[in-house]
Amino acid sequence: MKLAATLLVLSFLFSGRASAQQVQSNQNLESMNTSSDHYTFQLSDKVSRKKVSFKNRYGITLSGDLYVPKNADTKLLSALAISGPFGAVKEQSSGLYANQMAEKGFIALAFDPSYTGESGGTPRNVASPDINTEDFSAAVDFLGLQKNIDRSKIGIIGICGFAGFALNATAVDKRIKAVATTSMYDMTRVMSKGYNDVVTAEQRTQTLEQLSQQRWKDAESGSYAPSTNNLPEKLTGSEPQFVKEYFDYYKTARGFHPRSINSNASWTATSPLSFMNMPILSYIKEIAPRPMLIIAGENAHSRYFSEDAYKAAAEPKELMIIPDAVHVDLYDQLDKIPFDKLTAFFKANLK
Repeated sequence: MKLAATLLVLSFLFSGRASAQQVQSNQNLESMNTSSDHYTFQLSDKVSRKKVSFKNRYGITLSGDLYVPKNADTKLLSALAISGPFGAVKEQSSGLYANQMAEKGFIALAFDPSYTGESGGTPRNVASPDINTEDFSAAVDFLGLQKNIDRSKIGIIGICGFAGFALNATAVDKRIKAVATTSMYDMTRVMSKGYNDVVTAEQRTQTLEQLSQQRWKDAESGSYAPSTNNLPEKLTGSEPQFVKEYFDYYKTARGFHPRSINSNASWTATSPLSFMNMPILSYIKEIAPRPMLIIAGENAHSRYFSEDAYKAAAEPKELMIIPDAVHVDLYDQLDKIPFDKLTAFFKANLK
């Protein structure tokens, strides 16, 4: 298998420029709301939303939306910090989750990770397994300081790539009482080993050589080049189905947002370096005895990440497979995302 083929997943994850077969980008843009204050879902009339900001341990100011039930009584409420998918912003999937969970009685914080969206950090469009894990703990800091939140009842939800960071954060941060993930990706695993672990040692060395040489180019230019592993404007039809599914979320009116890297930008070319030798799930057993709920689609290309994380974790744990669902269904499909299960899980364990 050629290196280019084995890195097809990476080319999407660090580009966000894919196009679906026979679909022109300009046709889709005409039907999209490209306003920066656009949300990809409707705010519930039972929920209030306000913009907030807070700093992480590295001094980066993070931007979030705080969702609060309108009819909450005076008692302290349980709270959730939510982020993901990888390359998305809080106006997309994480905001939808926060909106739905606030309807169920939780205070929920959807936030943009460091270097992306409305959050701070330069250069832009950079990811880091360490800093993105810290972002969750910083969100817990913020929630625990709110007067209407019981800081002993805070959980987190991670979506897609931020599901892996959520598990990593829970392992190290004992203040997090329960964790749930949907459509999980272990970003350090896929970066270092490729999709389904097919990258050979030789291919890995070649990739690292290319990334190392790119550092010279960036140093000489004084700026960070965007990824060049972008997918073509038109697919040939030989690409995997998941690429079309990603497109259907990020590149159409369904999920497009101008600040989303996967909708409208590109990661920096050297972003994978942070992930290549930094396995984030090494200490997943240390989440116990706190509970975890891992949710994946039956037909998701990413399903094996969830199944392997479940096998590696200690009890209490639960794996829930959603029938007929693909990876991106759990981004925004209300008939597929098991919000009743998420509600029951957190109500039972944030007490």
